[in-house]
Amino acid sequence: MNFEFDDDQRMLRDQARRFLLDKSPPEVVRQTLEDEQPFDRDLWQQFGDMGWIGAAIPEEYGGGGMGHLELCVIAEELGRALAPTPFASSVYLGAEALLTAGSEEQKQGYLPDLATGAAIWCLALSEGPQPATEKNIAAAVSNGKLSGAKIPVADGDIADRAIVVARDGGTVGLYIVDLNGSGVEREMVATMDPTRSQAKLTFKDAAAEKLGDDGWPLLERIQDRAAVLIAFEQIGGAQACLEMAKEYAMGRFAFGRPIAGYQAIKHRLADMYIQIELARSNSYYGAWALSTDAAELPVAAATARVSGNEAYHFAAKENIQIHGGMGFTWEFNCHLYYRRSRQLALVLGSQRRWKDRLIRALERRNAA
Repeated sequence: MNFEFDDDQRMLRDQARRFLLDKSPPEVVRQTLEDEQPFDRDLWQQFGDMGWIGAAIPEEYGGGGMGHLELCVIAEELGRALAPTPFASSVYLGAEALLTAGSEEQKQGYLPDLATGAAIWCLALSEGPQPATEKNIAAAVSNGKLSGAKIPVADGDIADRAIVVARDGGTVGLYIVDLNGSGVEREMVATMDPTRSQAKLTFKDAAAEKLGDDGWPLLERIQDRAAVLIAFEQIGGAQACLEMAKEYAMGRFAFGRPIAGYQAIKHRLADMYIQIELARSNSYYGAWALSTDAAELPVAAATARVSGNEAYHFAAKENIQIHGGMGFTWEFNCHLYYRRSRQLALVLGSQRRWKDRLIRALERRNAA
């Protein structure tokens, strides 16, 4: 089985890397931090013009129809560039939810605007610091009206629509809510990575449209699909950390020689490389399972998620250490990657939760 990308996909990767080097350098990320902009609107629109947002959306719904492998390629380059856009919320979660569970009418009505970037979507699941489970969801729907609160919601402050996990009687389901409609209040939430904004959403009798019929199992399928794509973002960020650390170590001299020549630094760089390559292998397995809708997707997604979290956190941390005292300063870019590594580690739930999901998926597979 060949898990390598083909020539067309590598060409897409090279094109995306060149574009992001030009349009999303660290200065753009810093501007989002310093000016307190929620995201770069011009960059987001350019993603839509290039067909990246709709890469995995079929052509009949206004997308590019390229496929999920191509979306994985794009995700890795977005992670490398730290692009300050709501790509993960809209594409990995919003679009995948509609493609997985939407009716034909919902797909025709919502996907075209999403594919061009005209509409931003998000997923509203968490209701505070405790892990969200099927039993503790408090937001409720009654007669098509949603009430409750969700915090934190990634990109909830800028999204046009949200997929809200809520309870209708004794059953948990997914509901589409217009965040610009009546009965919705938003409040910004301060986080470690302002380039991926978070919000508190409060609903009071907001109109809610049902999405799919499977409830919590549907949510887990959507999360599995998103986990693979986010793992590729984490690989891209981790690889950038390794390259940044290597470049600094080659140019930083101590006692008349580059610090890259000292064994302690060599070991740190080698450990970063090993972690990243392990995560890359697991993510390629996840990409195959995602693109073929294989039965192994729950195992592959959880494995990619766990290894991607560990690799990115380790690489971002070691990058700061190799830079020494300079790595802790605002002037260097190390902290930008550390911030993003922490944000991505929690966007779909904690590392512990995904390890538990991996164990359960393996148990189910072995029992079959």
